[in-house]
Amino acid sequence: MKFFIDTANLAQIKEANDLGILDGVTTNPSLMAKEGIIGKEAVLKHYTDICKIVDGDVSAEVISTDYAGMIAEGEKLASLHENIVVKIPMIKDGIKAIKYLSSKGIRTNCTLVFSAGQAILAAKAGATYISPFIGRLDDISYDGMDLIAQIAQIFSVQGYQTQILAASIRNPIHIIKSAQMGAHVITSPLATIMALLKHPLTDSGLAQFLADHQKANA
Repeated sequence: MKFFIDTANLAQIKEANDLGILDGVTTNPSLMAKEGIIGKEAVLKHYTDICKIVDGDVSAEVISTDYAGMIAEGEKLASLHENIVVKIPMIKDGIKAIKYLSSKGIRTNCTLVFSAGQAILAAKAGATYISPFIGRLDDISYDGMDLIAQIAQIFSVQGYQTQILAASIRNPIHIIKSAQMGAHVITSPLATIMALLKHPLTDSGLAQFLADHQKANA
């Protein structure tokens, strides 16, 4: 399973990349605004700056909701760098845009997926990735992991090449269960990925080893 970081913060992207486990980046207009990246040209430059750090797919989101607008934005984003994947919303015109962009060799990530039916449509249109939002489903008392498992089974049976990118990851358990359920990729904040490192028995065990070593070499 691949690890993407969901942020527009260059320092966090570099830290994840330096850790040696980073496969890509996802971001969106909200994350850009959080980092103070305002204005069309500034956003485009920031995408290229991200691509200079990580040697992997970088999802760049369109803000248009009509077919023509998404096509124009998608082609512009894809021209920035070979690692750019155009993120398209799961709406009617979005499916049409995914089909068009895919036919032109432009990779896409269908975002805001909340059902298996939506995942099937995106895969049929040729999406490179589909992004089910796990945490937001949990928020409305629906088990997001059930959706990951359902989509994984359908894609396996049908032979779809679209990759399942588990998004809206809220905690380390989401990451572990995504791997168990068959997600190809997860995207999460850096803090959630780093939390996988932690276990109290690791901390106490290391402390004991170091204490014993100190005694033996006193």
